[in-house]
Parts: sequence; structure tokens; C-alpha cells
Amino acid sequence: MHVRLKGLNTVKSKLADGTYRTYYYAWKGGPRLPGAPGDPEFMAAYQKAIDAKLDTPSGTLAAVLNAYRTSRRFEELASRTKRDYEKHLRRIEAEYGTFPIAALTDRRTRGEFLTWRDALATKSRRQADYTYSVLALVLSWAQDRGLVPSNPCERPGRTYRSRRVESVWKQEDEARFMQAAPPHLRLAFLLALWTGQRQGDLLRLTWSAFDGECIRLKQSKTGVRVTIPVGKPLLEALNGTEKTAVTILTTVRNTAWTESGFRASWRTACKAAGVEGLTFHDLRGTAVTRLALARCTTPEIATITGHSLKQVETILDAHYLSRDAKLALSAIRKREAHETGTGFPK
Repeated sequence: MHVRLKGLNTVKSKLADGTYRTYYYAWKGGPRLPGAPGDPEFMAAYQKAIDAKLDTPSGTLAAVLNAYRTSRRFEELASRTKRDYEKHLRRIEAEYGTFPIAALTDRRTRGEFLTWRDALATKSRRQADYTYSVLALVLSWAQDRGLVPSNPCERPGRTYRSRRVESVWKQEDEARFMQAAPPHLRLAFLLALWTGQRQGDLLRLTWSAFDGECIRLKQSKTGVRVTIPVGKPLLEALNGTEKTAVTILTTVRNTAWTESGFRASWRTACKAAGVEGLTFHDLRGTAVTRLALARCTTPEIATITGHSLKQVETILDAHYLSRDAKLALSAIRKREAHETGTGFPK
């Protein structure tokens, strides 16, 4: 007998080998369910999730977390970000699901949450900060909508201080990678190095975003739109690449990448090239560094990468500036002159 499961959310995902797998969730943002509809294990997990949702008392933090899960703000997040947030939402819910909303105004609440964060930090400072930042984000969202009276998690500081800003690809690292890596990954390297964009945005970048002179994209994480004049090395690589798919970056089978598939292939290529301690994400910081070495100004660099002025200097701040296409063109021309010795065009 066919039973309709109310609210069931189905997600089809493409795997690294090109095949597809269907995942089922009790509702959008809800827990993932094992197996497939009709399986005894599946039905039991679905009923347990629904019962738990119905049993969530109003006036508790769990009710706020569920409201956020069904919000437009959460729905508009990138798929990977949603998966990451959900992991932290479940951790918060397990610890503080029954925490009364009214207690958020108690002066002791901030200390309670910070003590919990510090306990999480004994295992991973970075993950502790991430979990706490998600809690602060949800409470800020809820406060703006009148769902909670206050947000005791504002401006907590961090337990983790990243040193990845110092991890940049040197010229010798680049040479080793470009010599050992296959062509489709060399293109990915140049695209990241000459645009300073995030991996996810570059994997989704389509040929229609490239007009022969500039690349235009909207950053999925920030919503910032950037227009990047294409430097000579990248332009030659793009012009020499056959358009076999909608996306610029493709697998050896000429299909779009999955993020997990790309990361696995990238690690393999780095290992073959003898490149250690560097990631694809480090190319974003490397792009900033290379532009700075070419004597580009802070506004010029920010116009290319989409960072804020302060992020260009510290890779920390989150305040974004307006961008000027003339600054972007000036930055790329300066870098071309610096790295290729061709001088400035007339």
C-alpha cells in the first residue's frame, strides 16, 4: 500500500563517479532518513522524527531552531552550507533544545553558553567557534523577528586563530603542480589563482560568465557580484580549452564536478606533484598576495577577489565595499606587467 508522507523532502545528488543517489529527509532541514520509503527502518525513523517535532514545546530554543530551519534565510543558503549548519543545529538542539526562551534575558545565560563553547573547544576550537557562531546567527535572526527577547551570544570573540593566511602557493609550488597535474586541474589552478574566488563558485562557473575579456559571477557565500578582467595566462588557458560542458571546469569525462569529487582529485594531484600543506582554498589568499606584490592597492585587490578592504589586509573582517570595474582592470594590468614583463598596454 502506498502511503504519502507529509513534508518528506527528497534530494538527488550526483556522486563523484557520475551516478546519482537519492537522499530523504523528514522535512526540509530535518534529519536524514535511512533507506527508502517503505523500508521498516525508514518508516520508523520518519515517525520518530515527526513525533519529536510535534513534541517540541513552544517557548524553547528547539522551537526557534525549527523555525529557522523552515525559514527563507536557511533555504537560500548554499547546499553545502546548509549541511554544515544542520550539523551544528543538531548539536545545539541536543544540548539546549529545552532551554526556555525567557531565560535568554538572564545575565548568566551568556556565561552558560560561553562555558559550553569552551568545553567544545577542548576537542576542536574551530568547530566550537563554528557551532557557537551558528547559535549566535540563529538568535540574531530570531531577535529581528521578535521570536526571542535578546541575543546573549553577540560578539563572543574566538577560541581559534587560523594561521592559514600565511599559507600561500610559492612560485616553485605552482611550477611543480602545473608540471604534474592533468590539464583539467591545471585550468582549475589558473582560474583560482587569477580570480581569487572560492572553490564552490569556480566549480559552478559557466562559460556564459566569460565574455572573452571578463568573468562575471555572484559569490554564493556573500551574494557579492564581481567583474574580473581575465589576465593573459588565464585567457590563454581558457581560449585553449574546448567547451565540452556548460561549466568551465569539468572532470575527465567532461561532466560537471561534485565538490567531493573535485577535492579528491585535487588531493591526488597535489600528492603527485609533491605539494604538501597547501589547499585549493589557499589559492584565494595567494591571489591577494600576488596582487599585492604587483603593487596593487587594497581597493584594487578587493575589487578582484570580493574581499572587504580589511579582509585584504587581515583576511578576517566581513564588511564589503562597493566595487569599481576600472579598479579591477588596473589591478589585472599591473599584475600582468609584474609577472609577464609585458609592460602596461597603451
